[in-house]
Amino acid sequence: MTPERLRSALRGVPDPGWLDDALRAVTADPSTIMRFFPAAGRRCGWAVLAEALGWTADEAARALLLTALPGDHAGHAEALYRQGDAAEKRAVLKALPLLPIGAAGVPLLHDAIRTNDTRLVAAALGPYARHLDPAAWRQAVLKCVFTGVPLAVVADLDDRADSELAAMLAALAAERDAAGRTMPADATDLLDRLGAGRAAGTARSTPTEA
Repeated sequence: MTPERLRSALRGVPDPGWLDDALRAVTADPSTIMRFFPAAGRRCGWAVLAEALGWTADEAARALLLTALPGDHAGHAEALYRQGDAAEKRAVLKALPLLPIGAAGVPLLHDAIRTNDTRLVAAALGPYARHLDPAAWRQAVLKCVFTGVPLAVVADLDDRADSELAAMLAALAAERDAAGRTMPADATDLLDRLGAGRAAGTARSTPTEA
């Protein structure tokens, strides 16, 4: 996703003039983002954008406001996240890959992944999650399985999934099998792709001798 695509997708928002004025104001005076950011949902709506799959109008508008900042993107992103409601936090998380901040936003990912808000967890595992270290990333994937977040939201899943993640998922599958519970289909599919699912299933189904 790029700012240009988000801007194009927002052409039909209820109040496009407000967004244009807000973007100019934020570029001229970065402090005004603290006022415009919370208002974006009310002024631009919450509709799902057909031209920006996975984004809503309020999220796209807020991301554009962040990209319009002339500087200190990381500081403003953190302040808006810490002070924001759940929708504003999601917008910040989804905007992180568009900002020139390197890995400075990783603490926000850790915070989101610790919550019980599945939509925050999903937003944290988008493209910016490439900055998570392998151990933290694996734990985040496991949290998706535990909480029912579809693994389809995890960016670069097949590229980053490794034998350690496979072992963790296989152990979880064995625990659930022993408890008479099933694994989500997407987690089972991932295990199969990693070559661990069939081996784990064979081991569980082998009868023990009396």
